[in-house]
Amino acid sequence: MEILGARLKILRNEAGKTQQGMADFLGCQVRHYQLIEAGGSNLPIPKLMKVADYFGVSVDYLLGRTENREINR
Repeated sequence: MEILGARLKILRNEAGKTQQGMADFLGCQVRHYQLIEAGGSNLPIPKLMKVADYFGVSVDYLLGRTENREINR
């Protein structure tokens, strides 16, 4: 969960998005999104896929299974 949160924070900052903006995008409370970035909560698979698509990265990258951000299609 820590890797997911850290990568979400990096991607969010690179995109110039706020935690509130991401919470709105995911349809959750800002506090829940803050917990996700802090490594205290996970994302359901459909929302994980939505975030990966939004940032143009693979789910494997978000989960720390690869360092490669590119989506292999």
